[in-house]
Amino acid sequence: MLNIFTLANGRLFQEEIESLEELSRFQPIWVDLESPTLEEKRWIKQYFGLSIPEDAMDEDIEESARFYEEDNGELHIRSDFLIADEDEPRTVRCAFILNQHNADLKSQGVLFSIHDEDVPVFRLLRMRARRAPGLIEDAKEVLLKLFDADAEYSADTLEGIYDKLETAGKKVLSGDVTDAMAGEVLGAIARQEDLNGRIRRNVMDTRRAVSFMMRSKMLNAEQFEEARQILRDIDSLDSHTAFLFDKINFLMDATVGFININQNKIIKIFSVASVALLPPTLIASLYGMNFQYMPELSQKWGYPYALTLMVASAVVPMWYFRRRGWLK
Repeated sequence: MLNIFTLANGRLFQEEIESLEELSRFQPIWVDLESPTLEEKRWIKQYFGLSIPEDAMDEDIEESARFYEEDNGELHIRSDFLIADEDEPRTVRCAFILNQHNADLKSQGVLFSIHDEDVPVFRLLRMRARRAPGLIEDAKEVLLKLFDADAEYSADTLEGIYDKLETAGKKVLSGDVTDAMAGEVLGAIARQEDLNGRIRRNVMDTRRAVSFMMRSKMLNAEQFEEARQILRDIDSLDSHTAFLFDKINFLMDATVGFININQNKIIKIFSVASVALLPPTLIASLYGMNFQYMPELSQKWGYPYALTLMVASAVVPMWYFRRRGWLK
């Protein structure tokens, strides 16, 4: 899918392009390619003179090759963006190409973004740019606003994690935690831990991209200050993710502790039963010995006496355990 964005009256307008002829009618500041076809790449090559690298969205590219500037003035940035899907949270690799200096090409001053699937941050920026006049001034502003929206999206996701951990914490700290509930809570906590880790990695990647933009001297004074503010926001997110990791570890330990308590209760029941049945077993063993002279065996009351003695020897320990509170 090929979408272009033009700037008019301080607003960003989107057009979906379906032919090379249609592309030539516009002067965009942002060209967005979502899962581009070979034909769409050819249109970009023919009209803008820009060749999209084959490895633009490769996940295994070296870290040092993700941020660089070509000799012809093309700035290349490969950054990951978070998709906080409830069932399958993941990151999507996005490649950005920005020609700043080469005036011989129509790609000058145009931001190109390439990615495999729609990204929530992109949707967020498109919505804001349509509603807020003056939000976007040029292609560099688009790229900077994308990273700003990415930091905000991560912050919103962190708030969602905190709410879910709060719900899990109420279940754990209620005191009445069954094994089934504990398993459910552990699963929920593990999912939030995974998402929190992805956010931590995502903001680290955003920090590197923004820092690269600042070092490349492509930003004006106002944009440079905005980039510094984004870095400050990311620093605050780092501390918040660290806090959530601590909270997750606490809830994990508390849940596992309740599981251990439930298991100990079961073991305690078996232990009490073993101790309580030991005296009757001993009495039965004594009267089961095959000696010729055992006075009780020749008496009519011998059998009831043995039964009564065994019952009493079991009841007395149980009464003692109950009095000490060991059966609770």
